[in-house]
Order: sequence, then C-alpha cells, then structure tokens
Amino acid sequence: MKTIKIIKLKKFKRKNGTLVPINFNKKFPIKIKRIFYIYGKKNSVRGDHAHKKLTQIFIPIFGKIKLVVRRKDQEKNYFLDHKTNKAIIVPPMVWCRLKFLKKNSIILIGCNDFYKYSDYVETLKEFKKLEQKL
Repeated sequence: MKTIKIIKLKKFKRKNGTLVPINFNKKFPIKIKRIFYIYGKKNSVRGDHAHKKLTQIFIPIFGKIKLVVRRKDQEKNYFLDHKTNKAIIVPPMVWCRLKFLKKNSIILIGCNDFYKYSDYVETLKEFKKLEQKL
C-alpha cells in the first residue's frame, strides 16, 4: 500500500449501545501483528515521526484526534472521531503527528510488524533526506 486510505468501520447500533467489530481476516487491508493505544491530555502531541517499512492503521476509540500527515512537503489533516467510525491507514515513509483535541481521547493503532527501533525516523531532517532517495 502506497497511499493513505480512509476506511469505514461497520457499526451496529442498539438502544443500549453500539458495537464496532474489527475483524482481522483476509479482507482487512493490512495484516496486524501489533496493537497499542495512546491517550493524552487535551492539546498534547504524540507521534511526530515516520516509519521506514511499517504500515499503521489509526482507529479512534474515544474523543477527537487530529492526525497530521506529511509527505513530499505536503501536509494534510485528518480528524478522527469515535462517532464517525472511520479509520486511517498510513503506509511507510509518511510523517505522522497526533494531536488530542478533546479531554480523555484514545486512539488505537494497529501495525503490520512488531516494534523495531531501527524502523523509526525520528527527525524531520532525516525524513526529508530519506524521502529524496525514494
């Protein structure tokens, strides 16, 4: 996968609540090997890095989060809200920054590989150098 992709998650709403199933079957856009979640104070920023080979899916669990992605000097904002049931798939070599817009916001991230420190691109300067080689 080379492009950022928005996917719609199914939801089943009833009087007593809503169920949002996520099935990691053959139809799911990426093969998930690791899952983690992040939460932070309102207006706090997390991420601010890229991955060389890792693909990620960002799924809002609660609240509202802004996902800022950067690629080839173009920046785009995606607003993730648990009420919209949308998720964003981000391929490798895309700079990502998360900003928590509401108190108690939580985002779940699924990855197509296990944690590898060597896969991280931690500075924008290094990211731009790597991008030029692509």
